[in-house]
Amino acid sequence: MIVRYEPVPVTLLTGFLGSGKTTLLNDLLADPRMGNMAVIVNEFGTVPVDHDLVHAGSERYFQTTTGCICCTASSDIRASLFELHEARSRGEIPAVSRVVIETTGLADPVPIINSLVAGGAPAMGLRDHVVARHYYLSGVITAFDVFAGRATLDSFMEGWKQLAFADHIILTKTDIVEERLSWTEELCQLNPAAMFHDRHAASFDLASLFSERPYSIQGKADDVPGWLAMEAFAKHADHAHDSNRHGDEVEAFSLVHDEPLDPPSVETFLHLVTSNISSGLLRLKGIFALADDLDRPLVAHAVHRRLYPPHRLDRWPSGDRTTRVVLIGQDMPAKPIRDLFEVLTPRSSRKTRRQA
Repeated sequence: MIVRYEPVPVTLLTGFLGSGKTTLLNDLLADPRMGNMAVIVNEFGTVPVDHDLVHAGSERYFQTTTGCICCTASSDIRASLFELHEARSRGEIPAVSRVVIETTGLADPVPIINSLVAGGAPAMGLRDHVVARHYYLSGVITAFDVFAGRATLDSFMEGWKQLAFADHIILTKTDIVEERLSWTEELCQLNPAAMFHDRHAASFDLASLFSERPYSIQGKADDVPGWLAMEAFAKHADHAHDSNRHGDEVEAFSLVHDEPLDPPSVETFLHLVTSNISSGLLRLKGIFALADDLDRPLVAHAVHRRLYPPHRLDRWPSGDRTTRVVLIGQDMPAKPIRDLFEVLTPRSSRKTRRQA
């Protein structure tokens, strides 16, 4: 017997590096109204960290992919959705009422959207036809960091595109900015169709932003249909793609350690890397195994040179208890940072350190 499913809405959760997407995703996962939501997370770089920072729950379908989504977006997203459909068809997971895809902060949303809307990227086989029948894009939600937003928009076209395609723009970190800029008024010129929300407003309700209607570019800026049209006709040549690079300047590298670290050493490492004006750092995220409490790892985040207060988790999110740090930046001095990490690790365990 052939089982027929109603098409499942797919929502993109975008936003530049450090804009707070993972925090928003965790809020969604904690909301009982989103109990049948499946989650796909894309991470930049080859060593996953975000999957341990997202509280997916044991019963929820949750998948991560690593690498830079650019010209491979259609293939990556469609493959993930097809795997979800197959798992659902085999009865391995319960019914799914919605899919949320959290994109890497460097993702250009255009190829991803083009792979999910009718008339977008052409189907390359049976898999793509299955995805087109069973899933549809219902919305784009973009997180915008008001603290680092100016630097993002001045330097990265991806940040502009993420905002331009959004149905909802969530202003994050409004609780830490001293200067109250009229971001809504300014960003409205870029995307007049978007609805704006303050992440820290008492009335903010993330789950209410999700729609069942198909995604539409109606009312958005004139550049939007042009970007989609160019992507539809673009031919991406086969090429060797470095999963740790995005363009010619932005790259990621990872530090991995198998044994616990001394808390003061970790504190020193984080301070030196984030306070160095020449580091080129855009984003740092890591989970650290500390010698003073092996069962409670430390999580650290930094955006540009701002290090947010590290915090301890109550337990390890998974069976992987290694220290993992991902750094993303422009022209970063990778060797000095790696050397610093090695110097700060306990001498007795340096021989076990691995670099990814």
